[in-house]
Amino acid sequence: MQDAILVDDASQDETTAKAEELGIPTFKHAANLGYGGNQKTCYQIALKRGADAVIMLHPDYQYDPRLIPVLTACLSSGLYDVALGSRILGGKAQEKGMPPWKYAGNRALTGAMNLLTGAKLSEYHTGYRAYTREVLQALPLDSYSDGFAFDSQLLCGVIKRGFRIAEVTCPTRYEPDSSSINFHNSLRYAYDSLAAAWNIHK
Repeated sequence: MQDAILVDDASQDETTAKAEELGIPTFKHAANLGYGGNQKTCYQIALKRGADAVIMLHPDYQYDPRLIPVLTACLSSGLYDVALGSRILGGKAQEKGMPPWKYAGNRALTGAMNLLTGAKLSEYHTGYRAYTREVLQALPLDSYSDGFAFDSQLLCGVIKRGFRIAEVTCPTRYEPDSSSINFHNSLRYAYDSLAAAWNIHK
């Protein structure tokens, strides 16, 4: 059985109302908990609802949702524990509008994290991820950042514990309303991501 949930991190727009109109089970935070804090709630609710696998998809339509069955198949096959939708595989990221500074930062940070973790991922920073129930239950999610570093910390936890990772080429679209973090938060994210990769061997 497939299920979809939406956790509204105290937004001021019509997200909750629109989701409820569509019949999507919706949970709204009374106060903003941050990017990572929002995901923690998502995973807690999904596991309570009996999910065997959970797919996290950024809601700005940068990533094509038609790949959901592909990511799910990677997990249900029993071959992988985590599946990532990669913007880098296929070499079309810049053609699809990824800003040059963002592409350069992605490549540099991914290269550094691969050196530190010993992994060979095409990118660590995708907003399209699938996890098995076992992965989410094994990782100390509550100890991870409530901010943007949550994704990197989670993925480094996956690598540290030897879970198997698949990557799938994911077409993307970049529009003026596509989500992006500012320069200050980008620097903080890079620092925290490198720290997570450095700590993988401790």
